[in-house]
Amino acid sequence: MRLFLFDIDGTLVSVRGAGRAAFARALEETYGTAGAIERFDFRGRTDLSIVHDLMTAAGVEIERIRARLDACFEAYARELAVQIGDGSRVQVLPGVDAIVRRLGQRDDAVVGLLTGNIEAGARIKLTPTGLWPLFRVAAYGGDNADRRRLPPIAQERARALGYDFTFDRITIIGDTPLDVECARSCGAVAVAVATGQHPTDELASCKPDLLFGNLADVDRIVSLLTSP
Repeated sequence: MRLFLFDIDGTLVSVRGAGRAAFARALEETYGTAGAIERFDFRGRTDLSIVHDLMTAAGVEIERIRARLDACFEAYARELAVQIGDGSRVQVLPGVDAIVRRLGQRDDAVVGLLTGNIEAGARIKLTPTGLWPLFRVAAYGGDNADRRRLPPIAQERARALGYDFTFDRITIIGDTPLDVECARSCGAVAVAVATGQHPTDELASCKPDLLFGNLADVDRIVSLLTSP
C-alpha cells in the first residue's frame, strides 16, 4: 500500500497567473499593500509563507500580519474564484487526469495532495478539472508555513482514515526543488516532474528518486510509481 501526494501548481494544473493576481488583490484589501508581489517567487512556497514574507518585507508588523491572516485568506479565496471563473483558465497538465484516476482505482494506492495552497485555494483550482473528489488525504499550505512540516500532517490524516503509512511508503510528486527537499526531509520517495518553471536539469541536480519531463507516458509512469 502506498500514499501518493501530489503538488498542484505546475504539477497537476496551470492556472495561468490566477493565484498571483488573486493574492495581489487580497493583500491590498487586507494590509493596504501587495508588497513586491510581481518579483516574488511563488514556486514551491506555502500560502502562509507567501503572505508572511511579502508583508514582512513590506514593513507590516508581524502582529498585524497574524491578526489579519484569516481575513486575507478569505479575500484571496473570493478573488481566486473570480479569477478562475468558469474554469477555462485551468489547464490540466499532460497525463495528469489519467494518472490520478488510474492510481485512485488501485487497491494498493491512496491518492492525496501535499500542496502550498490553502484548502480553499486547492478546491477552487481543482474543482473545474473533476479531480478534486479523488484526493482522499491532504496537507495544505495553511497547515504550516514550512513545506517540510506537511508530510507528517498528511500521514496523520491518512491514519485517521485507517491507513498507516510509513514515510518510505509515501511518494511526494512535485515540480520544484522544494518538493524534492520536502520528500527528502522525511524519507519519502521524491518524484520530480518538469512541467512547472524548473527545467529538467535543475530538478536532476536535486537528485529525486524519479524524474519525468511530464506525466504523458501514463502506462510507464504508473508502472514506475507502483513498482515495489
